[in-house]
Formats: sequence, C-alpha cells, structure tokens
Amino acid sequence: MNLFPQRIVCLTEETTEWLYMLGEEARIVGISGFTVRPRRARQEKPRVSAFLTAKIDQILALKPDCVFGFSDLQADIASALIRQGIQVTVFNQRSVAEIFAMMYQVAAMVGQAEKGLTLIAQMQKQLEDIQQTAATLPRRPRVFFEEWDVPHISAIQWVSELVGIAGGDDVFPELAKESLGKYRIIADGAEIVGRAPDIIIGSWCGKKFRPEKVAAREGWQDVPAVRHQQLFEVKSPDILQPGPAALTDGVQALHRIIMAWGKLYA
Repeated sequence: MNLFPQRIVCLTEETTEWLYMLGEEARIVGISGFTVRPRRARQEKPRVSAFLTAKIDQILALKPDCVFGFSDLQADIASALIRQGIQVTVFNQRSVAEIFAMMYQVAAMVGQAEKGLTLIAQMQKQLEDIQQTAATLPRRPRVFFEEWDVPHISAIQWVSELVGIAGGDDVFPELAKESLGKYRIIADGAEIVGRAPDIIIGSWCGKKFRPEKVAAREGWQDVPAVRHQQLFEVKSPDILQPGPAALTDGVQALHRIIMAWGKLYA
C-alpha cells in the first residue's frame, strides 16, 4: 500500500516549485496557469487553473489523489473538488515562518521530510547570513513596497518580513498583517509621501513596474527615493508567491537593492 499521494494538482506556483526542488515533480499532474518557476513546468504539466478559477472537469479527468491550494481565495475551488470526492489540502501561509511550515508539511506528505528539512535549513541559514550582513548598515533605509499601483497596495506580511531581513524597514508595517490586498490599500498617496521612503520597490502583481510613472506622481518629487532615483522592481513571481522563490531569489533581490543604497546614502 502506497502511503503517499501519486497524482497531485497544484493550484498555485509555490507547491509546484517546492515539489520540483524535492525531486518529486513526477507526482504533479496539473498546475496553475500562472506557474513560471521552474520554467520547464509549463512545458511538462497541463495548466488547469488560474488563481480564483479552475477547470474542474479537467482536474477531475486527471484523477488526482491530492490537490494543493492556497488561502480562502480558493475556497470555492476546494469546495467544488471536495464535493467530487477529491482530497484537498489548502495552506494559508502569510509569514516567513508559515511558509517554512507549509514546505515541511508538503515534504512530509510526499515522503521527503528529511530532504525537506535539509533544504529548509539551507534557506534559513541563507536568511541568517543576509540578516547579519544587513546589520552592518550604518542606517536602515525606509522602504515602501508597492504590490499594486492604482490603488496603492502595500506589502503583505512575508514581504514586509523579508524587507526587514534584507536590511530595510517597511514604512507600512501596520498594514502588513492584513492578509487581503483590499485591507492594505493606501487611498491617499500623500500618506506614502509623508512616510518619506528612501527606497521604493514595485512588484505590480503580474504587470511591469514603471519607475518613471512613480516619479511623476503629483507631490512625489521630494520623496527621498524619487529624488535619489531609488525606484526598483522585484518580479512578482520571485516575491509574491509564498514559497521557495520569496525565500531565495526574492529576498536576495531585496538585499542587493538595500545594500547598494547603503553604499551610497547610509
């Protein structure tokens, strides 16, 4: 009797990426259409879902014995599959610690707990090294991370935490605890101006960040980040997926930006 799932559908990218890292990609029979990590997954696996919608009939045709989803935003998809007798595991990780916990649980579910712990320990060590290097900055920059431009949406919790690990201070830490974007909306751009970020980082959830548009916003000319041209993009697949990407490439990109600022302005 096989105790582990053999046919897994991943409704978001982070579990797909993690299963590939674990060497268990053969178990994956369907993925999200938004998957770009690893790149080869798009060629190897059928795309059966968006984020809020899924092709239920196509998923059922794949005969999965396990489906991985993310958050209450996929509750309707999960409900439809559960009614069809499919096992669904929905994670709701919002913090760095919760991302690591999700990764361990997935590794254990496919019989790779030991390998999962090894990879997790490597990532944790990398975060510790980044944090130690960031501690050498004479001053921590104030960072505004913009997840969306109209309306302005600030950083979600794991991004805010990674900004901190990378050496910066999120200028809207009180909003980071809000899991839904609609509760992280900053209606008045003057509030962002008033917090005087040294660095502005955009990751506009699937569309290209336009620093020139940010710099041209009315009343933003004296914002330190605009005045010193400290406006950067971190690609959304690298930072807005609560999985391995954010804990590796995402935080490294934040760290490079912050340390470069430190050499010039700290």
